[in-house]
Formats: sequence, C-alpha cells, structure tokens
Amino acid sequence: MNPGKSWEFTDDRGHLTVAPGRPARVVAYIQAGATLWDHGLRPLGIFGSHHDGEAPDPAKAGELPLDGLRSFGAGSALDLDALHAAEPDLVVAVSYGGGQVYGIDPEAAKHLEERLPVVVLDVGKDRTLDGIRDRFTALARALDAPRPPAAAELERAEARLRAAAGRPGAPRVLALSAADSETAYLARPLTWPDLRAVGELGVDLIDPEEGGGANWRTVTWAEAAALEPDIVLADVRANAAPRARLLDNTHWRAIEERARIVAWNPEAPCSHLAHARFLDTVANAVDGP
Repeated sequence: MNPGKSWEFTDDRGHLTVAPGRPARVVAYIQAGATLWDHGLRPLGIFGSHHDGEAPDPAKAGELPLDGLRSFGAGSALDLDALHAAEPDLVVAVSYGGGQVYGIDPEAAKHLEERLPVVVLDVGKDRTLDGIRDRFTALARALDAPRPPAAAELERAEARLRAAAGRPGAPRVLALSAADSETAYLARPLTWPDLRAVGELGVDLIDPEEGGGANWRTVTWAEAAALEPDIVLADVRANAAPRARLLDNTHWRAIEERARIVAWNPEAPCSHLAHARFLDTVANAVDGP
C-alpha cells in the first residue's frame, strides 16, 4: 500500500471503500481495466465474466494491452487464491444493478470483499452513459490518473452524430447479438445506456416488440430481416457468433445485402475516448452511401 493518509472512495452501492493509501496495484473487471487504461492507469491484472473463455476477450479490452497483463480468470473460473497472492490494493468491479458484482459467483464476490478493498460501479440500464462515464472519471481522478478525459473529442463526436442523424432520410438502426446461425438477440435500446445515448442524439433505433427478456428479444434471423434495418450494430464480443458462422443463413445474407454492418461492443470502456470512438463509428455508418 502507498504510504500517507488513507484513501477513500464511495462506490455506486453507497459503500465507502477505505485503503491505507492511494491504491497503485489495481485488479479490475476487464471493461473497468480498459477504462482505467484510457485514463492512463495500467491495472495489475484483470478478470472476466461467465461469458468469457480462458483468454481475455479483446473486444472488451479496448486499447488495454493484453500482452504481459495478468488475467485471474473469468466467471466461475476466477482464481481467488492467485488474485489474493498478487496483493492488489484495490479491486474494481461493475454491476448491472442491485449492487451485485457482475461476472463472478456471488460467493467469490463475498470472499473478495472480506479480504480486499472493492469498488463497484454501476453500468446498468438505470444509468445514463454520461453518468457512467463521470463515475469512472471520478474513480480515475481519485487514483491520480495522469491522462485527462478526452472531453473535446467526445463533444465533437456528439455534434457530428447529431448532425448526421438530423438529415432527411436518416437510416434505421438495429442493434443485435448473434446467438448462432439460426437465432439472434435484438437489443432493446432503452435498456442499454450507449444505445439510449445514440437515440437521444437523433438516431432512429429499431425497438423490438415486447416479450422475452428485459434487455434482449430472441428472434429468428427471418424475423430480424423482416425489420429491414439500414444499419446493424452487431455485437463483436467473443460470446457472440461471428459473421462467418452466419453465412449459410439466407436471412442473414439478406440483412448483409441491405444494411451496413457496424461493430458494436456492449461492454466498451466507459471513457470519453471510447465513447467518442463509438459515436464516430455510428456517424460514419449514418453518413455512409
């Protein structure tokens, strides 16, 4: 631990986390680690979720260099003993509401908090994108981040997308995650802070019918194609089926022929820089031929 006065931070559960000094050895959920990296902070190590495999998901890592970065596992395979042995000063986790630590078993989360300082930031549907970003910025500043937020870049990207979306005949946009060659999960825009922010900037987002899950509606590719999107924001995380596996499906091929396919990461870093890049990606598609 760092010498000097104690370090304090109140997380999104309202829990006051106290450490003997400003933490310098931080282990983080991969999305949180990638966010801290955008602020100039390199984590000691990372962990993933139940959706991840043995290796960290590069899509969730953003610009965080994975080479040489220690991974403590994902989901039920989190190696608590190895994590504790690494002697971190702080663990940064995320939640999708209710204060539950996302990505690892509840018992493992309980053991973590019994032995280490843990900060949990909420990235769920009840938070705004700018609110999530501001909380990570506050944590980065508390950790003495050397890199200021890319606020001007984000403002430029927001203005650009707002202008593109406001033109007559703007395209209709569908966000989805490919389950397999037969099935797709259609995102409900109001439950995803990044999609909700895009909609607030004027993008015409397709909202699937009611029924099914809170965040996704499970459909066949025929049902997805029938929505006739002009742009598809396609989940690029490792747990989503890659485009190569969909090529035998005639309805997916019909979507590809009609729509511009754009990479979408539902677990992108929560930084000004990452959000600016996402908005620029959407603007490029909206501005496209």
